[in-house]
Amino acid sequence: MADTHVLFVEDDDVIREATQLALERDGFVVTAMPDGLAGLEAFRANRPDIALLDVMVPGLDGVSLCRRIRDESTVPVIMLSARADSIDVVLGLEAGADDYVTKPFDGAVLVARIRAVLRRFGHAGQNRTGGGPAEEAILEETVLRFGDLEVDTEGMEVRKGGETVALTPTEMRLLLEFSNAPGTVLSRDRLLERVWDYGWGGDTRVVDVHVQRLRGKIGQDRIETVRGFGYKLRG
Repeated sequence: MADTHVLFVEDDDVIREATQLALERDGFVVTAMPDGLAGLEAFRANRPDIALLDVMVPGLDGVSLCRRIRDESTVPVIMLSARADSIDVVLGLEAGADDYVTKPFDGAVLVARIRAVLRRFGHAGQNRTGGGPAEEAILEETVLRFGDLEVDTEGMEVRKGGETVALTPTEMRLLLEFSNAPGTVLSRDRLLERVWDYGWGGDTRVVDVHVQRLRGKIGQDRIETVRGFGYKLRG
């Protein structure tokens, strides 16, 4: 992690300075900015490995900044929100954030969450097989087919009707979980553990919003909601 570059956007001077010091003690290189416009400039100038964005920052709020970053890059984004039940959490996830952390946060918890996100981005290109029954999928050299949807588990590419579909690494990991177990209902807790690397109960809104984002890219009817249990991929 010594070379991992973190962009941190936070308008509270005390929180920004204390968090920057804590991250630097853990070996991260940190660029800390007090507002969204400065954060966008720093992102474009430095191309960090991960971005931590407070929701309520001046100039360009964190949700809008996340959207701008997502338009240009698939770099992982973690939103920071003062209220766990805030609509800003969902808005941030819908804008393309991969996870969120509620303030006030413990420095060790934040570092652990950053490392979890980076691990799953680093592993997004790994070919995972054997996750469940695949009666409806046709395996041809590492390419799984579900109707007009093709998932290349080796090249980490997705095509729908022959057209390439751009997915973030988190969306790709989520799709791999579904495509390795087509027709099998996957609970939100299982998806949190396998995709988000949570070994404990997390906020299932993270799963729900990412499923919605994935549906928007591969087809609304491709992932079915099984009320009270979770989701499953249709063959």
